[in-house]
Amino acid sequence: MNMKHHILLLSCAALLSPVVAQAQIAPTETAATESQRLAALFAADDEASLQRNPLNAMFRGDMRYADRFGDFISDAYFANERKAAEANLEGLKSIDRNRLNATDKIAYDVFKQNQTDALKGLSKEIMDLTVVRPLNHFFGFHTFYPTFASGQGAAPFKTVQDYDNNLKRHKEFIILMDRSIDRFRQGMATGVFETKMTITNVVDQLNTQLAQKTEESPYYGPVLKFPDGFSDADKARLTAEYRDIIENGLYPANARLRDFLRDSYLPLAREQVGLSAMKGGEGLYQYMIEQTTTLPLKADDVHNLGLSEVARITSGMETIRKEVGFKGTLSEFFEHLRSDPKFKLASRDALTQGYYDIGKIVDGQISTQFKYLPKAPLEIKPYEEFREKYEAGGSYQSGTPDGSRPGTFYFNAYDLPSRTTPGMTTLYLHEGAPGHHFQISIAQENEKLPAFMRFGGNTAYVEGWALYSETLGYDMGLFKDPYQRFGTLSDEMLRAMRLVVDTGLHSKGWTREQAIDYMLANSDMGKTDATAEVERYIAIPTQALAYKIGALTIMRLKDKAKAQFGKKFDVREFHNQVLNTGALPLTVLEKKIDEWISASK
Repeated sequence: MNMKHHILLLSCAALLSPVVAQAQIAPTETAATESQRLAALFAADDEASLQRNPLNAMFRGDMRYADRFGDFISDAYFANERKAAEANLEGLKSIDRNRLNATDKIAYDVFKQNQTDALKGLSKEIMDLTVVRPLNHFFGFHTFYPTFASGQGAAPFKTVQDYDNNLKRHKEFIILMDRSIDRFRQGMATGVFETKMTITNVVDQLNTQLAQKTEESPYYGPVLKFPDGFSDADKARLTAEYRDIIENGLYPANARLRDFLRDSYLPLAREQVGLSAMKGGEGLYQYMIEQTTTLPLKADDVHNLGLSEVARITSGMETIRKEVGFKGTLSEFFEHLRSDPKFKLASRDALTQGYYDIGKIVDGQISTQFKYLPKAPLEIKPYEEFREKYEAGGSYQSGTPDGSRPGTFYFNAYDLPSRTTPGMTTLYLHEGAPGHHFQISIAQENEKLPAFMRFGGNTAYVEGWALYSETLGYDMGLFKDPYQRFGTLSDEMLRAMRLVVDTGLHSKGWTREQAIDYMLANSDMGKTDATAEVERYIAIPTQALAYKIGALTIMRLKDKAKAQFGKKFDVREFHNQVLNTGALPLTVLEKKIDEWISASK
């Protein structure tokens, strides 16, 4: 799915009702093997999780609970999540890890870490700082849900029941919007606030949605495309009911949230954008670094790593500047790349065709790097115009495990003059193939894995793999053109700058403007992109750290395997080992690769 929304849904992800757990794994059959008992625990967890998180089920193509949205951010929701994690950890205690096979040991370790991490996130100390900030301009159901329910998202619209289920979900979404106001009020009472900048952007997002006429709203989209076979009576009824809930339910809920944020919350929101300026923010940031990277890193360590990577990549950029014969400074070369018309495309259609062309070239080379390819096809298209302004340069939305819904690579065509061609190849490699599309699809298509490994993950692995995938462009011969090579260095520079800027904002008191200036000075980014990036780091602290930390880890493991295998090193098998057990915590991934190397020797 869109990686932002992947984060959103994972944050609401579920872990197991104790009642179901006890029913499924009670050791009444003494003959059951440890692996069978572990599988039963996983199965019970997954089923209970889908019941509590019906949207996650829908993304997987499981429509059993499609008439529900979920009671997200309610006290009951969090209590059930906490009970589930506690029950899972108790269940693991009854299973002898030493009697499991190698893959099940990995699954045991990942599951245990997931449950432990879930409990940390559900502790009062953390929730007092997070639940009271339920959404911002980059992280929230208010921007996720319109696309989801538009007829172009994960929600199906094939039967009359599908259309009626959507109406039922709308009613629960309206409750969530009002519940979000209550959570914001809690934060006002305890002195924990979002920033003026993020809330101003949310107000703008809601204004944009509310300015759309009913017929132009994404919520109205399904009634513009009724499937063949619907009766005239059903069409008339559904059209009337969709119009009614948009005009008398969804739009008023958005308006209530907007008015509250604009009139009551915004005047009190904090001016300073970094978490270190928020009550309890310093400790929260350290917790988030460890959760995001899956490593025990400190903010200063990350900041210094970023500075060294920026220096290394700058040297590579200087080499290309000289190679193409540009006589000015590197900064002037950045401006040349931003402004020269030859690096711009004339239309959304031309940009789309450019990505189609890149996709065909990659398809022709990909088997040199991979033994197994995803079954799911990959679709390429721009963001819808109603949401493109605040989206990243590109993103990925997963398909279904059976391939019936393709994975989708979205690219941003907003402010078209700011979209330059040198970065196109590397963006496709990251968001499409072999980046997110391969990693997510190969995991969810592997039915031998437990569901939490097929469909779950952590940002350091997921984004680390996607950034690592960009480097495969060298091996596939995609960077012979120096400008495309500069584009991949630019994207790598972006991930290195993120280490500097994210820690600068949240642990060193940097301002929004200071962060934007740093990115413009060290890259060829346009101001529109640099601003969107910085505002993203402000909205979702530490998420941007995952890319470089994860990629550097995978590259280090690759170098380790090369050194051990010598001429016998097979990159296709290395990639298979990295991908075939889903998104692992980096410590678990390293242990797996070490054991693979040892066993192969």
